[in-house]
Amino acid sequence: MIDPIPVRAVRDVSGLPDVTFGNRSLAWWGTLWLMVIEAGTLVICATAYLYLRKNFYDYPPRGTPLPSLGVPITQLIVMGGSIIPMALAARAAKRMDLESARLWLTLELVFKAAILVLRWYEFKALNVWWNSNAYGSAAWVILGFHATLLLLDVCEDAGIALILWSGDARKRHLSDITDDAMYWYFTVGAWVPLFVLVFLYPRWT
Repeated sequence: MIDPIPVRAVRDVSGLPDVTFGNRSLAWWGTLWLMVIEAGTLVICATAYLYLRKNFYDYPPRGTPLPSLGVPITQLIVMGGSIIPMALAARAAKRMDLESARLWLTLELVFKAAILVLRWYEFKALNVWWNSNAYGSAAWVILGFHATLLLLDVCEDAGIALILWSGDARKRHLSDITDDAMYWYFTVGAWVPLFVLVFLYPRWT
């Protein structure tokens, strides 16, 4: 019979925290690199939109109406307002305040559901179909790809909220809220220059 190999404790890690926030969390780094990848894709979409500009004397092409501004401006305002409950949810999460975190996150879900509905009408506000011309295709691609970011975030929020409202919520789930907040700030911030590009730029050319 072989004697068992003796095991010696090298370091006591019992004092380490169970929950970490920010760059001490692996999920934070994953979210950061996801944002880097998506930012690169949005830049490519915007570059293609501007590259196609040189193929037209007028942009939008002659005969294509300018995009409407009513819904897009409303969308921008609602997006800006959605940062408040998201920030409050993240702040409650850092305080380990489960009740406040899930209430603010639920309110945030209402904002984001409204944003998805407005995005549907934003496509119509372009006043051009995706297959009408190259300009229409480029504009639809920008709105469409950014819409995938919105949809992804709504699904993530819904999943976190479901966990928080269930009896299985744990402290580690609160860290997910702060990562989600960082991603949402990126999503809203990225839309501001894209809004200018898609809805205002055609009025300057």
